[in-house]
Amino acid sequence: MANITIYNQEGKKVRDFDASSAIFDAEFNRDLVQQALTRQLANRRLGMIAHTKTKGEVVGGKKKPFRQKGTGGARQGATNNPHQKGGGVSFGPRNVKNYKQDMPKKQRRAALFSALSQKLRDKKLIGLDKYDATEIKTKHFVASIKNLPIEKDCLFVIPEKNATIAKSASNLPHVKTIQVNYLNIADLQKYDTVVFLEASLGKMEEVFLTK
Repeated sequence: MANITIYNQEGKKVRDFDASSAIFDAEFNRDLVQQALTRQLANRRLGMIAHTKTKGEVVGGKKKPFRQKGTGGARQGATNNPHQKGGGVSFGPRNVKNYKQDMPKKQRRAALFSALSQKLRDKKLIGLDKYDATEIKTKHFVASIKNLPIEKDCLFVIPEKNATIAKSASNLPHVKTIQVNYLNIADLQKYDTVVFLEASLGKMEEVFLTK
């Protein structure tokens, strides 16, 4: 089992949580983590917004604009040619490229477990026994996390939707709250410290080891 230190809101250590070794004591695989991160960032990309039509996509224009001879000008074909006004565009921007990448579910989870385990080994993963607050107040949330051993920013993992915590932390640029089932490799790499509510640790096994 992997031991995760659990603190209270006053910043005092209350106990060690015996977490699943499959999730929090996995061997670090740098290549797998990099592959998972690349996939997630690639899947966020949108195609180019600008999009031009080619000659074949312009509606109409199959007819000659004027007769072949007797005009004194160069002969012309269809009006959908690129050099004609309103015609298609050659080598213009197209939004048809798809950046989506795939990765097997088992590999994605292995990368997630690898990153979480490394956070724990680096002492960048801790637990909070509970968050007691009856009203949405940013200052209450800030007071609680200031007591924890957090050096920079943090990813605050909650077991389920909690409006009190989410809204209390929403104004803090150095804190992001996330539900267990939305935990992802990009956020683990972005934020320095990961803080789990103790209930979230049990939820991790339910979400990632039983499905």
